[in-house]
Amino acid sequence: MPITIALAGNPNVGKSTIFNALTGSRQHVGNWPGKTVEKKEGRLQIGDQEILLVDLPGTYSLTAYSIEEIITRDFIINEKPTAVIAVVDASNLERNLYLVAQLIELEVPVILALNMTDVATSRGLRIDSERLSERLGGIPVVEVVGNRSLGLTELTQTIAQVVARPIRALPQGQYDGVLASEMVGLENQIKRYPVLAAYQPSWLAMKLLEDDPAVIELIASNGTAELLEATAAAQARIEAATGEDAETLIADQRYTLIGSVVETVLERPSHTILTTSDKIDEIVTHRIWGVPIFLLLMWLVFQFTANVSAPFLDWVDVFINETIYGWVSTLMLTLGLSETWLAALLTDGVIAGVGGVLVFVPVLLFLYFALALLEDSGYMARAAFVMDRVMRWMGLHGKSFLPMIVGFGCTVPAVYATRTLESEKDRKLTGFLATFMSCGARLPVYVVFGAAFFGAAAGNLIFAMYIIGIAVALGTGFALKHSVYKGEPPAPFVMELPPYRMPRLRDVGRQMWERTEGFLIKAGTVILAASIVLWLLMALPGRANAGSFNDVAPQDSLFGMVSGAIAPAFAPAGFGNWQATGSLITGFVAKEVIVGTMSQIYVGEDEDEVVEMGSFAEELGGAVLSFGEALLLTVQEVLNIAPRTVNLIPGLDIGEFSFLGEEAEESTTRLQASLINAFTQSAGSDALGRLAAVGFNVFVLLYVPCMAAVAAMRQEFGSRWMWAQIGYTLTLAWLGAVLVFQIGRLFI
Repeated sequence: MPITIALAGNPNVGKSTIFNALTGSRQHVGNWPGKTVEKKEGRLQIGDQEILLVDLPGTYSLTAYSIEEIITRDFIINEKPTAVIAVVDASNLERNLYLVAQLIELEVPVILALNMTDVATSRGLRIDSERLSERLGGIPVVEVVGNRSLGLTELTQTIAQVVARPIRALPQGQYDGVLASEMVGLENQIKRYPVLAAYQPSWLAMKLLEDDPAVIELIASNGTAELLEATAAAQARIEAATGEDAETLIADQRYTLIGSVVETVLERPSHTILTTSDKIDEIVTHRIWGVPIFLLLMWLVFQFTANVSAPFLDWVDVFINETIYGWVSTLMLTLGLSETWLAALLTDGVIAGVGGVLVFVPVLLFLYFALALLEDSGYMARAAFVMDRVMRWMGLHGKSFLPMIVGFGCTVPAVYATRTLESEKDRKLTGFLATFMSCGARLPVYVVFGAAFFGAAAGNLIFAMYIIGIAVALGTGFALKHSVYKGEPPAPFVMELPPYRMPRLRDVGRQMWERTEGFLIKAGTVILAASIVLWLLMALPGRANAGSFNDVAPQDSLFGMVSGAIAPAFAPAGFGNWQATGSLITGFVAKEVIVGTMSQIYVGEDEDEVVEMGSFAEELGGAVLSFGEALLLTVQEVLNIAPRTVNLIPGLDIGEFSFLGEEAEESTTRLQASLINAFTQSAGSDALGRLAAVGFNVFVLLYVPCMAAVAAMRQEFGSRWMWAQIGYTLTLAWLGAVLVFQIGRLFI
């Protein structure tokens, strides 16, 4: 039988940090069977013994209300791990021990990892670990500082000892009075049913008294429904004797025991110590300054994302769309296949489509790097706290902002993240609004248009798109609050703010790669398939006498004809041409495909441009040299963030760094040049073309999310809610793009 150790703990206690430190790179990330909550597994080698470590979702208790609680509890009960490592925040001992008490009640061997002891010490807190172990029934207690890898050797040794000889906590008699007697009575009845032998009778009795929905369903489905009648009678006797319902009484007695434990093991300072985190929070979570600080940080993130990544974006663009394109074209010419459909498929289909999307990998890496820094530092929890007042304006609370933050990465997990909300109304409304958060897939569209039409100010366009998305979400939420959900107050919001920590580059790098890996997998599957299908549709004539296969004008192809039929609907927005319309159609599959489609359409139309190729060694040497220049320009762009931010203040104009002089001027890629030309011609002038480009980005921001996100909404909220979202976003996106162009032209 394999040895399995589970890690459990409250959110923000450093559980994943300890998991990463113990397993290193030997990890696998997937989803729980039938669930879309992330599942992390890793391998820990102790001598000749390999142990499977499972990082369970963070949860405050084991009551079956949220999907995280259900997963954690079901794994411990059904999979029966050899032991559970309960990771506890030493600076918040009393709150964290509630989950530990519930783990002990499951009668599973528990190791208590007392994490963040350095934070506790800085607050003047001293914990007697030996006494704590004794008060919790003899379970091992190990002091660790996960983000500095302190105490991990002792933790590994303790794991080895528990694997060799599992240690279960001794009974502590935490329940008394009529509650204890009624619990014993139910236990005796449970023992009479062999079908329930796989479960701890004491745990089942307690859960029945708590009216746990999952346990009640278990009892009813196993033909032991008479236990429910006995439970109801026991609950009535408890309430008659104490004036409290059984669930409240169980929680009270748990906290009474925890309070007595903490009183004997924790030494507090004689006066309150104001920590560095407290001092920072006085400013960052300030009721007036909190929101402007949040907006400033987001602006800096998008300046960093757009401008700092630009040199590497240009380098990847040249390497893929010129160097690799040229090598493949030369190879086809050498093989005598340059005029065949195979050559067209590889160059105009695969390289133009997939390559056009892969160009933006540096952009995503820089975005995920910035977001990982904010998450690991502890700021993201503050963002939810700061936004609580704003969220309540539309009938939600700060906890609903967390799925929206997830939506900045991808809409699909943002929809599933709503499962952590207790109210069905909150889940539906939050999922509806999360689609307006600019996911990473939309970012390449913003970047290519920003660089083409606004140059060094591209970050301003990106920031504007994110702010517009948030503003539209707020307005939509406000409207739904006063219509569909009129009269329903928001649920109360309680959140613990973790202490600020110095982000670890190893953890930040792991997050960057895990998130970008999904984009690369999509590029090799969905986007590759979409690029091939698009090439095929553009190679097929759309009408008689329009040409033959792979020899047809793009506008006369099957794809061009369909796109052209829809294009007039976008004329009021300034981009009523078949190319832009066709890109939006393919965006239904995935938003990244928009850029790939544009690369195939716009760049593919430029048939007269011939890429001059040198020898393989010359091209490779040039790529290495240009990579060094890109690295130097990246440093330059980092330094220029400060002056560009200061220059936002009217009347100030601080000079920017330019390491390479005139060579440092931004280059325009083939796709960007084609977009400038196409939108200028469609709108009628340079200024109107720029306005139409902004309108196009607004449409991309607001219209229907990708197919995967739509499927997730249908699964979570039903078909009616999904169709309502599709109709609303299409209408809103069209109106937004038209208003941008029509109102904007009045000022030009």
